[in-house]
Order: sequence, then structure tokens, then C-alpha cells
Amino acid sequence: MPKKIFHFVMIKPSHYDADGYVIQFMRSAMPSNTLATICGLAEDCRGREVLGGDVELKFTTIDETNTRVRVDRIVRRIRADGGLGLIGLIGVQSNQYPRALVLARQFRDAGLKVCIGGFHVSGCLAMLDGVTPELQQALDIGVSLFAGEAEGRLDRVLQDAMKGEMQPVYNYMNDLPSIENAPIPFLNIDAVKRTGGAQASFDAGRGCPYLCSFCTIINVQGRKSRHRSPQDVLDIIRANLDQGIIRFFVTDDNFARNQNWEPIIDAIIAFRERDGRKFNIVFQVDTACHRIPNFIEKAALAGCKRVFIGLENINPDSLKAAKKGQNMIVEYRQMLQAWRAQGIITTAGYILGFPGDTPESIVRDVEIIKAELPIDILEFFFLTPLPGSADHKRLFETGVEMEADLNRYDLNNICTAHDTMSREDWQRAYRMAWQTYFSEDHCETLLKRARADGLPLGKIVGTMTWFYGSIMYEGVHPLESGLFRIKHRRDRRPGLPLENPIVFYPRYVYGLVRKTLALIAMFKRYRRIRRRLEADEATLSYTDAALTPVSDAELAELDLYSATEAAQAAVAKEQRKKDSARRKAADAGIEKFLT
Repeated sequence: MPKKIFHFVMIKPSHYDADGYVIQFMRSAMPSNTLATICGLAEDCRGREVLGGDVELKFTTIDETNTRVRVDRIVRRIRADGGLGLIGLIGVQSNQYPRALVLARQFRDAGLKVCIGGFHVSGCLAMLDGVTPELQQALDIGVSLFAGEAEGRLDRVLQDAMKGEMQPVYNYMNDLPSIENAPIPFLNIDAVKRTGGAQASFDAGRGCPYLCSFCTIINVQGRKSRHRSPQDVLDIIRANLDQGIIRFFVTDDNFARNQNWEPIIDAIIAFRERDGRKFNIVFQVDTACHRIPNFIEKAALAGCKRVFIGLENINPDSLKAAKKGQNMIVEYRQMLQAWRAQGIITTAGYILGFPGDTPESIVRDVEIIKAELPIDILEFFFLTPLPGSADHKRLFETGVEMEADLNRYDLNNICTAHDTMSREDWQRAYRMAWQTYFSEDHCETLLKRARADGLPLGKIVGTMTWFYGSIMYEGVHPLESGLFRIKHRRDRRPGLPLENPIVFYPRYVYGLVRKTLALIAMFKRYRRIRRRLEADEATLSYTDAALTPVSDAELAELDLYSATEAAQAAVAKEQRKKDSARRKAADAGIEKFLT
């Protein structure tokens, strides 16, 4: 007897730009780890025949940031095979929820079963009482909601869909699973190649111990470290290497707080040495990672070529307001120089819109960073009350007005009022921050520093073009950007008019050509600077305040430690700590001498 066919279609939605078109590129910037994770779980379900031996499970993965979702074709394919299937809209963030709901309606209108999961659903159900209006909209049209993580739970969802008995809500937020020995995240090479640099992703662990008020990770994935085994990680790397993928992005929000980090890294180092396989890894870490013995050195040996650091701010008052007390500005220079000493490019995130921020103070702080902190690439974000964060919960419960359109919750738009800045001033400050950091003279300084420290100048040039070009010409954040913007006339947000082809296509082509030429010109400017520096042997000995080795004297000399009263207080506290340590050392020495 021929087997029944059940289709599981996994879609990672994008979101809409300011004109209402889906943000999509021929090659998107970031891989979707959620897509890889659910795909790996689906492969495991197929191998175990969770739907029965008489059912063939077929699955499809679509990342809408680089692939158009053709609802009509998906529906026809499922109907042609008997009509059994499930549409999973997975990893849906708050800014992607409106787009996910549009897709869900189209699939429900065709009579297919749909489930939405991801950070928005999980964060809302974890932090807010009851079901929010936008979640209720999904329930009202027969869409199921999934909150939590799918390890050990996907079987039931697929089986319920097969039987036509989908539950309205699958809520596993109070029962986060172990991921050790779980099926590994994996995407086919064809899907991975649709991201810039053909970069695969995986999570070596989940959970973060800190209490940052703007963060959703701690409320969705928990504060307890859950991690994969070293063998799990090696299996992920080996499976991707076997299909020609040599670049990996480790999506742990903070790999430095993965309690299994050292066995994992030791296993990767041993694998590289034993098999001679070459590959690169990007980690995300906190600003205190340099305190962990051997962490940075081992990360370099494991193949880390770039690291993302949650710097967030240089004002201790702002860090305190965000419950980010682990960020100590007096240690920033030591930490950054430790990464550079291993030849690793540093990219840092910086948040704009803390209570004490003004356009003037933001520009002042960026100038201080440019002069005194050896960061290679700095990217800026609006302070955003993301659903699932403590900030959002506080504003929601106190009735503070927030942006009603979830599509704007992408960290690149203002979503609530600021205490002192108008929306116009806040928006202007955001633009000025990018322009100040990526000024032509500072881009040259970045390349001089890279040349002096032996960092790859080509990588710096490419990243500067990607980051600043995305803001200046694409109008989207670098993490949402990509190579060659794609727009489909009919994929416009409901409520906005369908444009006339005679208007749409010439404008689209003109915009694509104009932006491409501008990006090429920007890249060539940076490349000319690079070639000039490479031809000048004197730049090998370049130094400035940022590259100067850390010393006690700098606490009284650098603007980083004196520009604000909070910074001065942080320095005074650090000085008291050092004085206390010296006294204790002296007392211990005297006691040892006397005995």
C-alpha cells in the first residue's frame, strides 16, 4: 500500500519595511538558528516515524529573509499529496508577528493547519497575564500557538495535526527541556548558501544568568544554563563541514556563561588539531568574559575570528538602569585589548535611549568610544520594550503608551516615549551616532589599528561597508540587511494599495541600481584607504589612546572615566577596590615576614 504523505512546512517570516514590502534579499545577513533547530527535530521525527509506519513525513524549510513564500504553490503541493500537513511559522519575533499573521490567514483560508511559535508568543505568555489581543487574533482564525522549546514536544504537535486535533495553545514555558543529546540543528547547504558567507548557526547552550531589563532571552530561555554536549557540537560542525560549510555563528546569547563552555571549546580545539579541518566561529559574549581564565585564548584556538560583545553603553547610570551591573566601564579597555591580542575582530552593540541620554550626550559618548576604546565595529540600537522583557512588562502594567504596530519592534524604530528627548531628537541622535562612528577619518583609524594589530583589513573593510551601507542606503539595520534587495509587488502589507506595475518596477530597479552603485563606491573608498595603509610600513607601528596598554594612570587621564559623574564614581569605586587589595597584600606580606 502506498504511504500517506504529511507535509511539514517550516517558515521563518521576515517583516515589512516602511513602505509595506517584505524585507528580503538575494542573500540575507543572518542565518536562522530556529529554522535549523526545528529542521533537525523534524528529521529526527521522520527517522522515528512518529506519525506511523504508513505515513511519509516530508518537510520544507523557508527563510523569508531570502526566499519568497509562495502560498499558492505550497497549498497546491499539499493538496496534490492528499491534503495532510502543518504550516509552522517558527521563531517569530515581535516585529515578524504581523507578517506571520498575514501568512497564517492565507494558509487557514486554504484549509490548512497552522501553528505560530517563537519569541513573541513565548515572551507574551511568559510575562503577561492572559492572551494579548494579537495572539487572540490568531486563535480566532484557528491558528495554534506554541510557547517554549520544541525538543521532545514536536512529536505531539505533528501527531495532533495528523489527527486533526490541534490544541489552541501548547504552553511549555514552565518546562524548559534539556538540550544535551537532543537532535542537532541542521540545514541543507542550499538553504545555508542563501545567507551571506554561507554561514551555518547552532546554539551550544541556552539561558543567561543576568537580569538585563531590556532582554527577552532570560524570560523565554530562562536564566539557568542548559547546554549541548561537546560531542553534540562536534556532530554539528562535522555535518556542516561535510557539505562544504566552514563558517559558524554560535547563537548563545552569552557563550561565556555556558557552563559547559570549556569542554565544548576543548573538544573543538582537539578536533581542529586532529583532523586539520579549517573553519571559523563567531561567538556572542559579555564584557566580563576576560575574567574567565583562558576563555579568550581558547576561543581563538577554536577558530573564533570575530566576537560580538554586549557593550550597551559607557555610562554607568544607564547600565544600572538596565540592570546590567556586570558591565564595568573600567574593564572595557582591558577586555577589548585581550580579544585584539588574539587577532579577533570585535563587534559591539550599543543602545541609545537610556533615561539620561540626549543627542549631545550620545554624540559625546560615541566620540569617547572612537578615541579610547579599541572596538572595530560598533552597531547601534534603540532601547526597545520588546514583548517578553521586563521593560515591556513594566510599561504594559503601568499603562505607558507604546507603539501599537508590532512590525516596528525591530530595534531600528522608536516604540515608546523618552523621558527628555522628543521622537525627532531621538531619531536624529540615532542617525548622528552612526554618522559619527563611521566618519571617514574614523574608518581610516579603524584600519590603522587593524594594520598595527595584525587584524585582517579586508574583513574590516567588508564589515564597515555592510554595516554603514545598510543604514545609509538600505534603510534597515545591518542584521536585517543582505545582498541585493528583492521586492515583490504583490507581497505588500494588507491595507496598503497594490502599486501599478508601471510605477513599481522602474522605481524598484532604479533604487536597486542606485543603492548598489553607492555601496560599491563606499567599498572602493575604504579599499583605497586600505591599500594606502598597506603600502605604508610606518602604519605597522601605529598607536593611539585606544591601543595604549591599560595602566592605573589612565583612570585620571581618559574622558571615558571623567565625562560623567557616574563614570567618576565608577573610577572612585575601582580605586578604593585597588587600594583595599594593596592593603590586604601588604598586611599579608607583613604577617608572612613576622611568622
